[in-house]
Amino acid sequence: MTSTATPPPSPAGAPPVPPGGRAPEPDPQSAWLRRLRGFGYAPAGPAADVRTRLVPPYARPSLQLWTALGIEGAARESWQRVMAWAGPLLITLVAGVLRFAHLGSPKAVIFDETYYAKDAWATVRQGYEASWPKDIDKSILANPDAVPLPLDPGYVVHPPVGKWVIGLGEWMFGFTPFGWRFMTAVLGTLSVLLLCRIGRRLFRSTFLGCLAGALLAVDGLHLVMSRTALLDLVLMFFVLAAFGALVVDRDRARARLAAALPVDEYGRAHPDPKIAETLRLGWRPYRLLAGVCLGLAFGTKWNGLVVLAFFGLLTVLWDAAARRTAGAGTPYASMLRRDALPAFLSTAPVAIAVYLASWLGWILSPDNGKGGYFRDWAAKNDRHSSLSFLPEWLRSLWHYETEVYRFHVGLTDGHTYESNPWSWLVLGRPVSYFYESPSPGTDGCPATEAGKCAREVLALGTPLLWWAGCFALLYVLWRWFFRRDWRAGAIACALAAGLLPWFNYQERTIFYFYAVVFVPYLCLAVAMMIGALLGPSGSSERRRTLGAIGAGVLVLLIVWNFIYFWPIYTGATLPMDSWRGRMWLDTWV
Repeated sequence: MTSTATPPPSPAGAPPVPPGGRAPEPDPQSAWLRRLRGFGYAPAGPAADVRTRLVPPYARPSLQLWTALGIEGAARESWQRVMAWAGPLLITLVAGVLRFAHLGSPKAVIFDETYYAKDAWATVRQGYEASWPKDIDKSILANPDAVPLPLDPGYVVHPPVGKWVIGLGEWMFGFTPFGWRFMTAVLGTLSVLLLCRIGRRLFRSTFLGCLAGALLAVDGLHLVMSRTALLDLVLMFFVLAAFGALVVDRDRARARLAAALPVDEYGRAHPDPKIAETLRLGWRPYRLLAGVCLGLAFGTKWNGLVVLAFFGLLTVLWDAAARRTAGAGTPYASMLRRDALPAFLSTAPVAIAVYLASWLGWILSPDNGKGGYFRDWAAKNDRHSSLSFLPEWLRSLWHYETEVYRFHVGLTDGHTYESNPWSWLVLGRPVSYFYESPSPGTDGCPATEAGKCAREVLALGTPLLWWAGCFALLYVLWRWFFRRDWRAGAIACALAAGLLPWFNYQERTIFYFYAVVFVPYLCLAVAMMIGALLGPSGSSERRRTLGAIGAGVLVLLIVWNFIYFWPIYTGATLPMDSWRGRMWLDTWV
């Protein structure tokens, strides 16, 4: 039987070995070139396969690891596929346990839950928010079934998506603390899974992807926001989902380019200017999915619109870089001709359409004064304007939005826990969501205590993670500027989309917990820095050992730090001295 095995690769410059044949006689010139290498001469070999630059392969665990585990041959491939999902799912399970443990505690309406829990209940019951009486929270906690839904519409300053999401949990589990926190806990848990998979694709490493997800699982701010019915965790989830969809779209688009390039006799693909500049990349469903997710983000809080602009620019720059790698002489002009318009149509109009659809409950409510707030504005005040050809609901919605914008930009009332975005990365001023001082012998406070205890829910990132993140951010910027590392650029772009816009509103009343939107990218930055500490695959054993020790110590310290602050993330009762010991900075009190 004739063998069909693939011949071994030939040395650089030598002809390939024919299948089933005998290797030809050595080329005297090749032998001479090999001698010259001994004197430092290194002639260029065949060009590298451009496909590995367009779609880099995933890292594989070392053979020593597989040998130590007793896994050989084809079983390695199966285990690698299993671990690509088993690792993220295991970390997600741990994150879920942390987020759902005693989710209904404290049994209270904490911080801005007083707005969003009630708005969500009204939204799922009648399609728009209601105007609730003051001091109704105690009645809701005592007997929610006895609390009637108000008939008057409520004036709210955020779009409806986040309230629909929170209301879904209330619809399933009732108008209780567990019910209104359920969906944020679900999205907080799922965001850990998303980050594991995004990190794996970004770094081409299951280990680094799982590390990024594990860091998110033990971040205090993310934990607190996952256990509280506020809008920002919902916004974070949809932004992260959009980011992940764009990363997948990037890989798929580059794979199509790679598949279209010509291949030489060695099976290596080479750049081709004509293909790189003219190839249409076809249907891109993941970019459309990103548009839907960005619309849901925009429909949760308005800063989702800023993220849309950042991510829209990012995806077209990725397209230009792909065409340049594939051989385009004018990659940016090619991108503008082939990719810019489809990218715009897949994101901006889709996001706006999703945003408008999120108002459907308000749109379908009566316009006779018994529907949503300002639903009847056009019917009363705008019958003869130059825009009367537009539907009344659209003109009423536009008026509503302009009033909300005036409210947001004019919000300068002082607040005990307001902070400046310059202080967010260093945890300058966290937000206390809940605080009680139980007396000895009550609510978990030991009877032996001389004074009262403390019980607090503090929206505070895990300090060592965030402070390490400051150094990781510097490393990411260095990788982006000086090494042109696209992964660093993607992380920096997503982090900037969540942080930089707030510097334009430093006089406005803003809070540190808004930073939860960019926490996943801070975790990606730390994971990338730890990957650099571990060293590249070709490093010496000593270098790898020292890097592993340093990285391991850092991760263990972050986990210990999270465990230490766990009581003030979850509202556990602490002796006053123990609580004070966790107030590392004066501004945390």
